Amino acid sequence: MSKIILLGYMGVGKSTLGELLSKVNRHHFFDLDAQIEESFGLSVQEIFKSKGELAFRKEEKRQLHQIMNMNADIVLSLGGGTPLYYDNADFIFNTDSFKTVYLTSSLKHLVHRLFKEKQQRPLICHLQTEAELEDFIRKHLFERHHIYDRAQYQLNVDDRSAKESVDELLNLLNAH
Repeated sequence: MSKIILLGYMGVGKSTLGELLSKVNRHHFFDLDAQIEESFGLSVQEIFKSKGELAFRKEEKRQLHQIMNMNADIVLSLGGGTPLYYDNADFIFNTDSFKTVYLTSSLKHLVHRLFKEKQQRPLICHLQTEAELEDFIRKHLFERHHIYDRAQYQLNVDDRSAKESVDELLNLLNAH
């Protein structure tokens, strides 16, 4: 049984790479945010607005445990904040049957990508300029890096296509 968890900051490509990796490996693919949206019947942004972040985080924890306790080969893409809440980090990093991969990207790439997508992301939709977004990302990366660093593997996705990143990810996972 193979269970692979992709984590990292928002906008790094966890969902895209997770879906591609699951097809190559013939694993079931789950995007945690998409599972939560399906559960509520609302987008992440609508959940934050109407139900609040706490309701989102409670459902996030429930879905995380439910998916990772399935008796199946799985690739799961986490939301950027998932490891920060409740006992999620301990569950993710202290379970031997999970392979964890921290996908990284430079601050420059994250700002460029996220500024175009900011309206769909509740934590950054209020930011007006790229400079504000850069400060926000820099602060959050600093706060989260020590948690993300607990992952077994790291892969920088800058200057790589999704296919190249998945090939490199497969090399990492198969080498160990």
